[in-house]
Amino acid sequence: MRISAAIMTTIAASLISDASAQLPLVYPTAPSDNTTDNYFGTVVADKFRPLENDTAAATLEWVRAENKVTDEYLSQIPFRQFLRKRLTELNNYKKTGLPSRENDGRYYYYVNDGLQNQSVLYRVAKPGTRPELFLDPNALSTDGTVALTGVFQSYDGKYTAYTISRNGSDWTEIYVMDTETKQLLDDHIEWAKFTSAVWKGDGFYYSAYPRPEKGKEFSNANENHQIYYHKVGTPQSEDILVYEDKAHPLHFHSAYVPQSEDYLFVLGGGNGFGESLMVKNLKTDSEWTVIEPTQNYEISPVEVIDGKLYMVTSAGAENYRLVAVDLANPTPENWTTVIPEKDFVLSGVQLAGGKLLVTYEKDASNHIYVYDMNGKELNEIKLPTYGKVTASSSAKHPDIFYSFNSYLYPSAIYTYDLATGVSYLVEEPEIAGINLDDYTTEQVFYTSTDGTRIPMFITYKKGMKRDGKNPVLLYGYGGFNISLPPSFAASRLLWLENGGIYAVANLRGGGEYGESWHRAGTKLNKLNVFNDFISAAEYLIKEGWTSPEKMVIEGGSNGGLLVGATVNLRPDLFKVAIPKVGVMDMMRYHLFTIGWNWASDYGTSADSKEMADYLLNYSPLHTVKNDGTP
Repeated sequence: MRISAAIMTTIAASLISDASAQLPLVYPTAPSDNTTDNYFGTVVADKFRPLENDTAAATLEWVRAENKVTDEYLSQIPFRQFLRKRLTELNNYKKTGLPSRENDGRYYYYVNDGLQNQSVLYRVAKPGTRPELFLDPNALSTDGTVALTGVFQSYDGKYTAYTISRNGSDWTEIYVMDTETKQLLDDHIEWAKFTSAVWKGDGFYYSAYPRPEKGKEFSNANENHQIYYHKVGTPQSEDILVYEDKAHPLHFHSAYVPQSEDYLFVLGGGNGFGESLMVKNLKTDSEWTVIEPTQNYEISPVEVIDGKLYMVTSAGAENYRLVAVDLANPTPENWTTVIPEKDFVLSGVQLAGGKLLVTYEKDASNHIYVYDMNGKELNEIKLPTYGKVTASSSAKHPDIFYSFNSYLYPSAIYTYDLATGVSYLVEEPEIAGINLDDYTTEQVFYTSTDGTRIPMFITYKKGMKRDGKNPVLLYGYGGFNISLPPSFAASRLLWLENGGIYAVANLRGGGEYGESWHRAGTKLNKLNVFNDFISAAEYLIKEGWTSPEKMVIEGGSNGGLLVGATVNLRPDLFKVAIPKVGVMDMMRYHLFTIGWNWASDYGTSADSKEMADYLLNYSPLHTVKNDGTP
C-alpha cells in the first residue's frame, strides 16, 4: 500500500503536534577532559579525547545511552511500520546480475529472488538453458555473518577461488573449489586483506599482512602488506613470499597476471591517489622492472598482447588515455598512445573478441563505444538515457553483455552483437505497485561560488509544481576521484512517490571531469566542494524546487564530512542533515584505522601551519556553533 502525500502530511502534522507537547530530548553527557593540542602555535581544545578509546567502559555506556535516546524517539513515529512495509515491497523484486563467460566456457551470473541477503551464483552451458546453482553465499553461515566478497576462476577453468569476510571485517579468507564438481578443497587462506585471488597455473597470488597478535586482530594497525603465492593442495604455511616493501610499511600491494600467465605485475598504493607499477617476467624469472615508480598517476592494466601491456593511465593525460607498453622497454618515454586523451573522461577499457569496449564519462553520465585494436572508434552503443553502464566481455570470446541503470531504470541486462552493432534486451526487472514512467530525471547546470559550472541531476514526479513547497533530498560526495553517475536504488522510490525530489550534485573532488576536477576539491581547495554543495542548495531554492524548511542533505564517509562541514557553514539552508559515517575530526583523522590513506585528498594537521589552519577552519567537530543554532 502506497502512503499518499496527504496521509504523510496528516501523520507528520500529528507527530509534530505530539512531539511539541513532549519535553525536549535529553542527550547523555559524553566523557570529557581538558586535553589540548598545539598545531604550529595554535592551541586547540579537544575535550572529548576520552571517546577515542572506543572500548572504554565510559565510552560504551555513552554509546548505549545515545542509542537509547534515538531508539525511543524513532519508536514513537506512528507511520514507521508503514514505511518499513513499503520499503520491503519496493525492494522485493528479482535482480539478475551481468552474465560473464568464464574460462571453463560456461556463463555465470548472480540472481537475487527479491529479499535474499546475498545474491546466489548460477551457471549455464549457454544462455537460455536450465541454470545450475554454483555457489550460494547465504549458506556460508547460519546467522548471515559471512559475506561473499569475490569469485575468481583459474585461467584453465579447473579451479575457482572465492573470498569471504566475517562480521563485516576487512580481513579476508580464501577458499578453493573444483570448478567442475563444485567440491570444496582443503585449501584455506587466513588473514589476507585488500586482495583477490590472481591465478597462475595451479596456484594464485594474494595480498596479506603478517599474522596479527592474538587478541589484537581487530585493533592494531596493519603494516607491511605482502604478496604470496599459494599452490593448490598445499598448506598456507608453505606459501611463497613473492613481494614486500619494508621501506614503505604503509603501502598496499596487489598482483595482476595476464591471460598469457607470462608476467607478474605488482601495483602499489597508499602514498598518493594513483598506483606504482612493476613487472617480473615469469618465464625467465627476471628481476623486477619498474614501469612507474611513483603513485602520482592512476594505472589500470587491461591485458598483455604480443609482449605489450595495454593500460589506462592518467600519466600525461588528466582525462586518461590508453597506452601500449613494450615490456622489453617499458619506461614512460617509450609508451605508445593507442587512444589519446579527449575532452571527456576515459573511465574504462576491456577486450571483447578482438575489439575494445571503451567507456567514457560525459557530464557525469556513462557512454560506451566499440573501438578496433588500433584505437579507431567504430560505433557507439546507444543507451536509454543518463545512467551507468557495466560491460562483461573477454579477449577469448565475442560475447558482450552489458547492464544499464539510472535513477528510474532498474538494472536491465542487454547483449550486444559485434557483427551487426545491435543490442538485444535480455532481462528487465519489474517493480510492483509503481509506474516509473510517472517520474522523470533532468540534468541541470548551476554556477558555484567561484563561477565554476557544476552538473546536477534532479529526479521527481512529472507535473510537480515549482512552488517552493517540495521536500528535496540533496546528495553529494565530492572526493577521492569518485564519480556519481545516475544509478538505481529501490529505496529512493518511497521518497519520490510521496512527493519528494531527489537531487545529486556532481561536486569537485570527484572524478566526473578528470584529475583536474578531482584536484580542485582536495587539500587547500577542499572548500570548493562545500561551496559547490551550498550553491546546489541555493539553486534549488532560487529555482522554486524547495525551501530551507524542506531541504535535506545526505552523504556518507567523505560525503559525511561534506554534510557535517556544510551544515555548520550554512545551517540556515537546511532543515535536516544526514552525515553517515562522516570524517568529522579533521585534525586527528589520520591517526586512526586507515585514515592516513586519506591524506592525499585532505592533507593533515601535521603537514604545515597553513594546512592545519585550513583544516581547523572547516573541521565539523571544531566548527559546531554553541549559540543554540537549530
